[in-house]
Amino acid sequence: MKTALTIAGSDSSGGAGIQADIKTMTMNGVFAMSAITALTAQNTTGVTGIMEVTPEFLKEQMDDVFQDIYPDAVKIGMVSSGDLIRTIGERLRHYEAKNIVVDPVMVATSGSRLISDDAIAVLKEELLPLAAVLTPNIPEAEVLAGIAVTSEEDMIAAAKIISEAYGCAVLCKGGHNLSDANDLLYADGAYRWFRGKRINNPNTHGTGCTLSSAIASNLAKEYDLETSVSRAKDYISGALAAMLDLGAGSGPMNHAFDLQGRFA
Repeated sequence: MKTALTIAGSDSSGGAGIQADIKTMTMNGVFAMSAITALTAQNTTGVTGIMEVTPEFLKEQMDDVFQDIYPDAVKIGMVSSGDLIRTIGERLRHYEAKNIVVDPVMVATSGSRLISDDAIAVLKEELLPLAAVLTPNIPEAEVLAGIAVTSEEDMIAAAKIISEAYGCAVLCKGGHNLSDANDLLYADGAYRWFRGKRINNPNTHGTGCTLSSAIASNLAKEYDLETSVSRAKDYISGALAAMLDLGAGSGPMNHAFDLQGRFA
């Protein structure tokens, strides 16, 4: 069985973070492991508390995983501390980790910055060059590329800038101010659009975590990048289309929409 490691924060409400990652990886047929960067107290209406782990404890988690069950892919989610980012980068280089998917969580849907400029600088230096693929949304692509993104042409230009700067593939996710479900994959100097039908579901908590984890799962199973992205988009579309409605705010998707069997 192929394996995947998520390095991210915990979401106590289960819709995003490592909980979404583990559900996604399981449903996509790989064995999921985690190294937790922070505990959060949150639900569908917001976050009320965050408690970061220490760099030493994050290192210990990663060491224990890599030394016993070496992951076939690694997904990295939100990491807000420069020290934690440095720890992740150093350990990934030490173990020569492969199939690294970085979801550069920096900007909320509302437009609010989620990590400091100093941490963004460390992220650019330590993690982005290690990635097989980055999965920024449009506000994050604007930060990484240093240009405004208001059209499909801008998405291509931003993805090209980011790809050339960090030597990796870039999946620039649609939505936000473009209001569509079309994603752009830029890799090795060429690009491909992944067109999608926008699903009218307000419960989208954890979509970024889920997409990047699904891509990592498929890379772990040795699909090529384009196939991995295509399968991941199909999976997240199914999870959204199931129209799960939990909580008073922006609720989670149904990660287990395709789960079958007597224990389900």
